[in-house]
Amino acid sequence: MENLVEYAGPAESGAPMARLTLNSPHNRNALSSTLISQLHQGLREAAADPAVRAVVLGHTGGTFCAGADLSEASGGDPRGDREGGVAGRSGSPPSARGDREGGVAGRSGSPPSARGDREGGVAGRSGSPLSTFDMAVARAREMTTLLRAMVSSPLPVIGAINGHVRAGGFGLVGACDIVVAGPRSTFALTEARIGVAPAIISLTLLPKLSPRAAARYYLTGEKFGASEAADIGLVTMAADDVDAAVAAVVADVGRGSPQGLAASKALTTAAILEGFDRDAERLTEESARLFVSDEAREGMLAFLQKRAPSWAPAGQ
Repeated sequence: MENLVEYAGPAESGAPMARLTLNSPHNRNALSSTLISQLHQGLREAAADPAVRAVVLGHTGGTFCAGADLSEASGGDPRGDREGGVAGRSGSPPSARGDREGGVAGRSGSPPSARGDREGGVAGRSGSPLSTFDMAVARAREMTTLLRAMVSSPLPVIGAINGHVRAGGFGLVGACDIVVAGPRSTFALTEARIGVAPAIISLTLLPKLSPRAAARYYLTGEKFGASEAADIGLVTMAADDVDAAVAAVVADVGRGSPQGLAASKALTTAAILEGFDRDAERLTEESARLFVSDEAREGMLAFLQKRAPSWAPAGQ
């Protein structure tokens, strides 16, 4: 199996931390099922190591995370082309260079319905193929489960970002306890422009953002940088030297006891976990419903074809 998440423990890092590095730059660290599974495994390994006091989540390449792998989400991309991993899922936006989001087609290339397109599905427990909607729910649930695992981990999770964040990548940022963003970081929530919404990632985003900032960036889709991200609570700090800033945070966290760190983190995440218990299933289905809709398919096709979607004002 391809190693999409590099793991380095205290012996390799020389610090009381486990470093998880997203290492799938060919698709901008898209959240494929394999990458999500390896992130889960890395979190488990870190929690099982008594020498680890914190997890540092970083990345290779110029993008921290562009979202999920569209080739897996709902069975393909809007044109029915199953080749290649591109990003976008779970109600999250496309990046400037192709982290895709939106509705997808069945093998026939026709737009999927919200629940009824069963072409090309995988078999369910009864042996019948899953609908496009059911597959979208399953993929969205993978993301929900990963975000909850990050939030509920007894170890502080520190994000080390110096690249673009789009799509489900926002969910990872929100799930981190402390986030350092460097000068090459950019952020944008462009879901509404292609017919979807930041549904699942709201579980970790909305508790961190001010209501005014959430409304602004959810609705406008405008791009912003590390300083603004720190101002609105998306990240903890903007730093010119991400590695140095993260090392200082790890040194401070490393002075805490395992019990003290776990109990202290639990105080800060209790309300977020209550939100998962209350809203996760509803938002998972909402994300899937939007993702397989005709509007989202039109938005995705417009993006791929470099044209304005049907709802855009004339001349734009």
